Amino acid sequence: MTDGPAGPYAPHSPESPHSPAWMKPAADVSGGEGRPAPDIDTTVSHPARIWDYWLGGKDNFAADREMGDRVLEAIPDMAANARADRGFLARAVRCMAAEHGVRQFLDIGTGIPGPGNTHEIARRTDPGARVVYVDNDPVVHAHATARLTDGAPGSTDYLHADLREPRTVLDGAARTLDLDEPVGVMFLAVLEFVPDNAQARRIVTEVMDAVPPGSLLALSLSTAEIRRENAERGARIWNEGGSTPLLLRSAADIEAMFDGLELLDPGVVSCTDWRPDGIVRPSDRVAQYCGLARKP
Repeated sequence: MTDGPAGPYAPHSPESPHSPAWMKPAADVSGGEGRPAPDIDTTVSHPARIWDYWLGGKDNFAADREMGDRVLEAIPDMAANARADRGFLARAVRCMAAEHGVRQFLDIGTGIPGPGNTHEIARRTDPGARVVYVDNDPVVHAHATARLTDGAPGSTDYLHADLREPRTVLDGAARTLDLDEPVGVMFLAVLEFVPDNAQARRIVTEVMDAVPPGSLLALSLSTAEIRRENAERGARIWNEGGSTPLLLRSAADIEAMFDGLELLDPGVVSCTDWRPDGIVRPSDRVAQYCGLARKP
């Protein structure tokens, strides 16, 4: 089994006529005649759009591609990191739905829609699964209503909100999710942009305190513990020119975010090492750590 239409490490070319619909620019992302929507600043790079560029998507602008290329010069396998993170998303959602019976998901910092979105993976187990996506990028907002739905009997919603305001996120999610029933909470490739460890832990704790026992938490974050020199150089380039500063975490930093939860096997590991059965793995681990834990 692969993690996406072309497997987790072999994305389609966005120029191919056989590329999936997620790679095509959505009709509502522009202000008409190819102009970007007025609330989108195309001159400043944004993490969601750079991530989309690394995944081979087309929902990005020149500033995003320039910053993405600069990071790739320092971290040549950064695109593999992004694809491995996407693969972890698929396996973690399958685990939460199939093994733990979770039927509702809160995907915080979801980014621009890509192959194998959370609701698509969850509904392979339960067609009635409910999903709330959260992000604060206007490009994500522009694509969300067009792409984050598939006509299945379950419900999906998109919440335009900042993860640093967890109460707002939770209040919005409660319109679609029953927060008295277990929830699969996801912070994938987003908490590195909360460069204060204490604040990041507070955000995670506040969200997990609001969901009941049996809920699960999936985290993934960039690390400097794998190919440290390249990772630290890439982070410096990002922080000198990116719109949102980031902090690389150690495995211990990430494990601390799971405090009070039951960390599932194999613990905090590179995304390529998290339950890798059935995936095409690169020869080296990627500098992207992940983990999944259950609230007792």
